[in-house]
Amino acid sequence: QVQLVESGGGLVQAGGSLRLSCVASGRAFSPNGRAWYRQAPGKQRELVAGITSGGRTDYADSVKGRFTISRDNTKNTVYLQMNSLKPEDTAGYYCNTYPIPGRWGPGTQVTVAS
Repeated sequence: QVQLVESGGGLVQAGGSLRLSCVASGRAFSPNGRAWYRQAPGKQRELVAGITSGGRTDYADSVKGRFTISRDNTKNTVYLQMNSLKPEDTAGYYCNTYPIPGRWGPGTQVTVAS
């Protein structure tokens, strides 16, 4: 069974940047798509960005032009580069399979101060 471990979250000022990482361990990095999801307090979890095994990317409208998802299969890692962060980006960020998520990991918290 593949385990996904997120890291890279933190506290940043509005307009700043963060890069999240998601490392897969256990079974070999499957050819499945991977995605980043987020959940803010009191809100439903939502898709932020997804990347297919073929490299096609999908983004939520709210992050287009600011966030970039990428994957390095040699490192079993998926990244989310987040630029021009806004307070409304504050949430727990979770890595999972895409387009259908599996078991959720602990995530990593991103807090954007205004």
